Amino acid sequence: MDLKRRLLAAFLIITILPVMLITTVGGVIIELQRESVQEAYDLETNTMDLISNPMRIFNRLTRGAYNELKVCAIETPEKFEDTEYIERLNNELRGKYSFLVMRKGDEYIYEGSEDEFERIRDKLPDFGDYSTEQDGGMYISVGQGEDAYLVKQQDFYFSGGEEGSIFVVTEVNILVPQLRAAATQGIVSFVLIIFLSAMTLVLWLYQSILKPLNTLKRAVREVRSGNLDYSIQGDPEDEIGQLCEDFEEMRIHLKELIEVRMQYEKDMRDMLSNISHDLKTPLTAIKGYSEGLLDGVADSPEKQEKYIRIIYTKANDMSALVDELSMYAKLDRNTISYEFENINVRGYFEDCVDEISLDLEMKNIELTCQSELEPSVCVVADAEQIKRVINNVVNNAVKYMDKEKGQIQIRLKELGNFVQIEIEDNGAGISEKDLPNIFERFYRADTSRNSKKGGSGLGLAIAKKIITEHGGEIWATSTEGKGTTIYFTLRKAA
Repeated sequence: MDLKRRLLAAFLIITILPVMLITTVGGVIIELQRESVQEAYDLETNTMDLISNPMRIFNRLTRGAYNELKVCAIETPEKFEDTEYIERLNNELRGKYSFLVMRKGDEYIYEGSEDEFERIRDKLPDFGDYSTEQDGGMYISVGQGEDAYLVKQQDFYFSGGEEGSIFVVTEVNILVPQLRAAATQGIVSFVLIIFLSAMTLVLWLYQSILKPLNTLKRAVREVRSGNLDYSIQGDPEDEIGQLCEDFEEMRIHLKELIEVRMQYEKDMRDMLSNISHDLKTPLTAIKGYSEGLLDGVADSPEKQEKYIRIIYTKANDMSALVDELSMYAKLDRNTISYEFENINVRGYFEDCVDEISLDLEMKNIELTCQSELEPSVCVVADAEQIKRVINNVVNNAVKYMDKEKGQIQIRLKELGNFVQIEIEDNGAGISEKDLPNIFERFYRADTSRNSKKGGSGLGLAIAKKIITEHGGEIWATSTEGKGTTIYFTLRKAA
């Protein structure tokens, strides 16, 4: 689930869920209190009455006794002079949280509850002044509204003609505990529902948002402290998970960059060490033979020519090494300049073989070229850079030639829209574990042997870079003791 949907779900949780729970719990509380009122007062009522007009319940509570008093006042008012009758009615009303008060003229001759009566004595209406009737009674508030009473008045005349009034007084406060309990339960339930909803929302947000953010924060700290092996995983379905995945990719990339950088620095140190050794050997020879010329050791024209030729050869070796380093610097900065043109493949490689073979014959190495191409086949290439590739591959083969009679064969083949060039030698070969790495910069398969052979370890790396820039590929196969074959492809001209 993405972050937008999670926020929408969070909104629904904090709004709809509490409303649903409050409605459900409120209905249960009200129903329980309704049953409590019904059980306490033996009175049928419904939920709406309890909520909208609880005072109506009190009117029903004493309706039967009050109706009896009304009939008695009209038909047999003399019964109000019967103390036993009044006591019986009062006892019935006391079971309904009510009591009787009777007045004769201005004098109260009966009080069913003296304490409660004293509180409302001055507020009882006069004879014939029962004009505030509402729902069968009038409400009297005592004190600061702390206590309330429902009063029903019935006027009549005694047998002697005196004015009389009988009151049914009901304690309204008796329903307050149920209402108060309902209100308390409602408030507590509301608070608990809000709390539980908030906790649910917080836990859900923590699991879906805060926890992944904390994981990402911890990962940032680990990476900042140098621990690039600290891995995290994220849910690709949401933005935070995608951010975690992006961070993981960044961590892996950063780790690879640092490893490459560390390997690069190690290779640079190895290269400098090798170059120092490779430069020191010809310099020592040049210095020694120069001193021989200066000291007159070469006292004949033949010796002098030999010394000069050796000095010249060593200088060429140094020049080749410097050229290779210069080429590497351009390779490292991607500043190699290419001049592409259409080159006839057969003619170009025949010229290269003619140019190289003379030097190889002096080393007892035979260089041949075989072509399976049509004479008109051309490739798009930089002639100078491709010659550098050929020289690097051939020189590498010469360097590790361990046979008395060396053989290097160049084969030209057609491969769809490409021309495939194969350069095969019968030298020492390359081990299986070293073969995948021979095109890496500064790599040497056998450092002890290579240190004797010289070179910077950049020849094949430079060749790979050049072929890649030409849009081709380069690879190798080799068998130890039998030889190595270097393959590379060049795109045909349109």
